[in-house]
Amino acid sequence: MAARTVPSRPRRGRLSLRAKLTGSVVVLLTVVCLIVGVVSEFALDVFLTRQIDQQLSAAANRSLVFASNARPPDGGPPPQNQGQHPLGQNVGTVSATFSGRDLVRDDSISEHGGRLALTADQQALMLSVPTDGKPHTLSFDDLGEYRLMALPVAGTSDVVVTGLPMKPVDDTLLTVGLILFGVAAAGVLGAAFLGAFAVRRTLRPLDRVAATAGRVTELPLDRGQVALSIRVPEGDTDPRTEVGQVGSALNLMLGHVAQALEARHDSEIRVRQFVADASHELRTPLAAIRGYAELAARGSALVPPDVAHSMNRIQSEAVRMTALVEDLLLLARLDAGRPLDVRDVDLTRLVADAVGDARVAGRRHRWLLELPTAPVLVFGDVQRLHQVLANLLANARTHTPPGTTVVTALARSADGSAVLTVTDDGPGIAPDLLPDVFERFARGDSSRSRHAGSTGLGMAIASAVVVAHHGSIEVHSRPGRTEFAVRLPVAVPAQRVHSIGTTRPQLETGS
Repeated sequence: MAARTVPSRPRRGRLSLRAKLTGSVVVLLTVVCLIVGVVSEFALDVFLTRQIDQQLSAAANRSLVFASNARPPDGGPPPQNQGQHPLGQNVGTVSATFSGRDLVRDDSISEHGGRLALTADQQALMLSVPTDGKPHTLSFDDLGEYRLMALPVAGTSDVVVTGLPMKPVDDTLLTVGLILFGVAAAGVLGAAFLGAFAVRRTLRPLDRVAATAGRVTELPLDRGQVALSIRVPEGDTDPRTEVGQVGSALNLMLGHVAQALEARHDSEIRVRQFVADASHELRTPLAAIRGYAELAARGSALVPPDVAHSMNRIQSEAVRMTALVEDLLLLARLDAGRPLDVRDVDLTRLVADAVGDARVAGRRHRWLLELPTAPVLVFGDVQRLHQVLANLLANARTHTPPGTTVVTALARSADGSAVLTVTDDGPGIAPDLLPDVFERFARGDSSRSRHAGSTGLGMAIASAVVVAHHGSIEVHSRPGRTEFAVRLPVAVPAQRVHSIGTTRPQLETGS
């Protein structure tokens, strides 16, 4: 029972495909609206300015005619400011006649229709307009921007300067800009909602494909026989669409995975059957070797010392090999789901006996025992449960230095199950080895030595036996503390079932 790998969390700040597509639509529409708004404002500015120039040309001609008619017939100097304005001029029009640098007439009209008296600075600004008959834009500090045109009076040195305000153009551009901005903002906001809905609807097949992949990830594909029947719905496998191509490829991949899992399971069955058969067949020759070795050891005084030593080594190695074969045979039986010899087991007594045996075997360790006041009964195979505890205690003794304190505790949890823990204050298990603690032939070092008699099957047997009893086993380790926790369901006293694996006993799961 190896520790499961925790999937890495997605990085913060990553956006989903739905959010990216919606955001792209909104950004694109915003850019389009911005370009349309800028181009519209520019085109409208050119159009309105052209209209102002046409109006200015007409106003300048009217001012020129009025200035020509206002000169006396004898060619004398024109009268100044007789209180009359050129006919047809709009309010806000500035018009002045200059003779050289001198103001001859001021025919300007204020925004309210009255006479507008130009200041000296405004007159100087009007005199700076080139007499080329073309409109020019100048800014009066108090009156704002104006389009001005200067025309010479025929037969004289006089110049008539006429101007129209740009305020109507600016007001129109501002109003249209606000309207465009409001319409664009409403359009972008509506497009964001409608785009999100459209994208969500469009990506529903992709969501179903992702949901199918998610269900596959929840299956225990790492071991045992797996019925991989999950597939993407046929409606989401249309090869004419991108999502359909993904769904079709996923179904094809799942088919290959299912075939690989079936082939792997068949291979595991054959390997397990071979191990079971080989272990069973090896028991007879090993028993013969042990018998002959014991027989030869009785006459060790009649043979040379090196021969006697060799016979003793043969006997010890045969004993160790017999234990390995027995362990392999037990694992094969558990893998095959063979029923166990189950009955009521007093875990309190079993734990006390196992710790007593461990204290004798490991006198250089410090063994502590914590038991509840009331007996804890479970329904299981007493021999196999004793083997689980013996393996845990042997593991603590083997992989910790002398002087290590090993605490064995038994208690009942809040849900009523029995919890057995074996905790030591040794160096701990390396993080890279921790996920493989319950794998077969897993050991705490990379050497192949057997100086401690370890076969690498003790924790695998403990895990298999606990699982066969419908329990769980976990390990938590850090430098200075390693804890193995076994959780077993407590049997209901009134229920008596004689096998585990063929008939599941009714177990107490609550208080």
